[in-house]
Amino acid sequence: MTIKVFGHKSPDTDSTGSPIIWAWYLTEIKGTPAVPVLLGEPNTEAAFMLKHWDLARPEIIADVTAGDKVVIVDTNNPAELVPSVNEAEIIGIIDHHMLVGGLKTRAPIEITIRPLACTATLMHDLIGADLAKAPRGIKGAMLSCILSDTLEFRSPTTTAHDRAVAEQLAADLGVSIPEFAAALFEAKSDVSAYSDEALLRMDSKEYNIGGKELRVSVLETTAPKLLLDRKASLMAAMPGVAAADQADQVLLFIIDILREEATLLVPNDLVKTIAEASFGAVVSGDSVVLPGIMSRKKQILPMLKV
Repeated sequence: MTIKVFGHKSPDTDSTGSPIIWAWYLTEIKGTPAVPVLLGEPNTEAAFMLKHWDLARPEIIADVTAGDKVVIVDTNNPAELVPSVNEAEIIGIIDHHMLVGGLKTRAPIEITIRPLACTATLMHDLIGADLAKAPRGIKGAMLSCILSDTLEFRSPTTTAHDRAVAEQLAADLGVSIPEFAAALFEAKSDVSAYSDEALLRMDSKEYNIGGKELRVSVLETTAPKLLLDRKASLMAAMPGVAAADQADQVLLFIIDILREEATLLVPNDLVKTIAEASFGAVVSGDSVVLPGIMSRKKQILPMLKV
């Protein structure tokens, strides 16, 4: 039976590239047939990665069945996965996020969760010397994932190991990291084709704090003005997205990659209270700038208070 390898919903570069990397490894190195799949449309940066490295876009699936064997990458949170994930036979988890709980397995499985900035870095270590057999596209996907998740080493989640692996891959591929990262971020910043609702869901995580269900969304960009010019319509779309997703509120952080700061949109008193309690901010309008805030995983979610 062919194993399905997938990451979280609203796939970013890491959740698009890592399934491709691991499916290659299982199929070509371990002799275990595997196929990468996605749980949604890849974002603009992930789409750029696929085109740049001449990688086929994986099939998008809506659910799995009890007969499926799956490996889950770049998440371990059932809320970020397909509805029937616990009915499938989960045979492995590879991740770099905090352990959430809630996934069920039929037998003991291989689980690898390490405090690295990127799933692809972890896969680099697991693949080891066999990576020398990887085609250029697999190595390119790995480099893309690391540069995306670390924001070209600007994110506080970046470890020395993430950087060393990326630099090794870039040297192997003959790629200039600054030039390639700039192209990645330019693609990430091109959101003109997306509706406000799509933007609010593009890179989001569900999070409960103080009895409030929050959809915590981040948009990383080198052109924040393009998003801030849509501030009014983005805030107007938040109640509908929250209601449809059974959340109390959408929090949208626009991450300015170059200035290394976040702007949080403040549509109401609840978000004002969260901003002031969580970040010590003084909110006087419909947005607030949070200097140095770059990482949802390390600097936003752990700080949230109501």
